[in-house]
Amino acid sequence: MSLNLPPVDEARLAAEWEADKEVLANLAANGDVARLSRPVDVSFKGSEKDFERVLTIASQFGFVELDREEDEDGDLFLFLECEQPVDEQSIRALTKKCLQIEILCGVEYDGWGCEARAGGVH
Repeated sequence: MSLNLPPVDEARLAAEWEADKEVLANLAANGDVARLSRPVDVSFKGSEKDFERVLTIASQFGFVELDREEDEDGDLFLFLECEQPVDEQSIRALTKKCLQIEILCGVEYDGWGCEARAGGVH
């Protein structure tokens, strides 16, 4: 299945990048080596029905389902994971892809996270 990915609102992308820079700075402060590939998780808020569409699309980009959770307000979250480095270019691409999934599936992208990786073997 080939997807026509929608354009992303540049203001939204810029706002997400501001948040992403904070996460990257925190990782760097903990000795992270951004070029090292590692599991990176992303989350989306939506409905079970929407999540099935997210999984169909996201799996084409190497994402696998990690978990689904309901928060104290009753909101549902889908957690996905992919393997990648967390350098600036990789994270910008990840965020753009997640915002495109948000548009295509009617869910709300809720950010990404990962553990810091130092230069040793893990």
